[in-house]
Amino acid sequence: MAERSTAAVDVADVSGGASGKEKPSTTETEQATTDGATEHDSDDNATADSTRAKGTTADTDTSAPRSSKPVSSASQPPQPPELHSGHKLARRYRLEECVTRLDGFSSWRAVDEKLRRAVGVHLLAADHPRARPVLAAARSAALLGDPRFVQVLDAVEDDDIVYVVHEWLPDATSLATLLSSGPLPTHEAYQLVSQVTQAMAAAHREGLSHLRLTPGCVLRTGAGQYRIRGLAVNAALRGITSDHPQRTDTEAIGALLYASLTQRWPYREDAYGLSGMAELTGDSLVPPDQVRAGVHRGLSELAMRALVNDGATASRQEQPCTTPEELAKAIAALPRIRPPEPEFVAPPFHPTTYRQGSYGAPANRVAAGPAAPAPSPAALAPPAPPTLPGRTGRFLKWSVSALLIAALGLGSWQLADALINGDSGASSSDDQGQVEQQKQPGADPTGKPVKVSAAHAFDPLGDGAENGDDADAAIDGDTGTSWPTVPYFGNPRLGNLKDGVGLILDLGKPQQVSSIEVTFRGRTSVDFLAAAKDTTALPTSVGDFSKVSSGTGEKVELRAKKPITTQYVLVWLTELPMSPEGNYRGRIAEVEVRS
Repeated sequence: MAERSTAAVDVADVSGGASGKEKPSTTETEQATTDGATEHDSDDNATADSTRAKGTTADTDTSAPRSSKPVSSASQPPQPPELHSGHKLARRYRLEECVTRLDGFSSWRAVDEKLRRAVGVHLLAADHPRARPVLAAARSAALLGDPRFVQVLDAVEDDDIVYVVHEWLPDATSLATLLSSGPLPTHEAYQLVSQVTQAMAAAHREGLSHLRLTPGCVLRTGAGQYRIRGLAVNAALRGITSDHPQRTDTEAIGALLYASLTQRWPYREDAYGLSGMAELTGDSLVPPDQVRAGVHRGLSELAMRALVNDGATASRQEQPCTTPEELAKAIAALPRIRPPEPEFVAPPFHPTTYRQGSYGAPANRVAAGPAAPAPSPAALAPPAPPTLPGRTGRFLKWSVSALLIAALGLGSWQLADALINGDSGASSSDDQGQVEQQKQPGADPTGKPVKVSAAHAFDPLGDGAENGDDADAAIDGDTGTSWPTVPYFGNPRLGNLKDGVGLILDLGKPQQVSSIEVTFRGRTSVDFLAAAKDTTALPTSVGDFSKVSSGTGEKVELRAKKPITTQYVLVWLTELPMSPEGNYRGRIAEVEVRS
């Protein structure tokens, strides 16, 4: 089996393939890291800890992956600057703790004193042969701005040092730590591979790759969202390149999924605190559902398709996935994997302290000694409020009496009026109620249906990949089918990535429109927009439309104040419901346009 593309690691991070045919080609040495170093900030520490636990030396040769190649220099690279805790960079970033030091660079936990927050810092000498590639990688990653990645905050060359500042997530837990206690539940493994794959597909569309996607680089936040650290930067720090970056990252995702399902690393050697598959024979990799009982068959085959396994797959019926985009499509084709229903736990039963003849008595009495006499009913009754003195009390009595008499008189007059008017009043009241019901916005729609000739997915603020092939499902007259958005994470407002996404309805020619009725799967916020009357080409920007009305619900009728004439109607989703998978996703089951 071919070797993985996880890159050489700091300490005994042996991630070679099952065949073990390639020889080690590079050595990375890690100095002793601080015992309290935060694991999610350095995936190398997880491997170092596992190596120490096995009694292995700190300096270990590691194997070079098949598809990624460390870039080495003929001479020893310059060592990282000798800085200490308390040193400040740019009079702003105060270094607190060194968590990694190897191969000419060091990584620190630091404090941004200007914004009063924790950050991470990578440091290396300005004359280091990798200094320029590191700066270029950091600046490219910072431009991506995708919240699914740990963000690069600063990349600076300052005299004799180069440093990169990135986010520090104190509430996040690395996948390496999660797997130390056992495999992930099925729905968690599904969420992991879905979110990581979609994030890497978006990065590759922008020309960025990771090349060192390991369990220490994948972090799960307290809200359950997975984030990836070290995009482009981790590989640049170690001089790793790849002739096939998409395949490298796809195989890495397959290894992460394999480990999440089995708590085993899918190669011979142990790595990242996980036991390797040392019992492998030949070049065949055992599918996850044959390594551990109860593994989801679809996820097991997905892991094998991503790992490629020299062209073979678990079922030998599906083609291998060689890019994150292909893997994302394969994940979308899987049936939904829902989280388990929470179990109902009955509250504990607490018997009452009531005993016959002892109402109001203390629950615990001393057995010895004479019994205390039971309190009298007068003693148990709450004390009466004090009476108001003198003139104030008399004035309040007369005021209350007068109000009661007035209320009784008014009620008697209304009752007599109702009896006298009889049925005429009732019928007029019913007629009034019907008129008010017709004026309610949720009443039955009026006007004739307008035929929609075509529906187009509309994503001008993103990458345009909003399931455009399924757009016609929103106008086929069948509420059992629907047009879905792609999943978003972290926030119902499309993950804070864009203001909206939706469908353009082409009416074929300018026609009169008074309302639209939209049926969703889940409570959704939506705007009704229309293009100008003289618009004859399919609009490409939200600015080509004017807002007509908006609403929220599962079945929403949006009316115009007065009928408008247009050829293009935009159903614009601005806030999405949470799906059973734990992400946010909009689904339009049906749209009806009325004149």
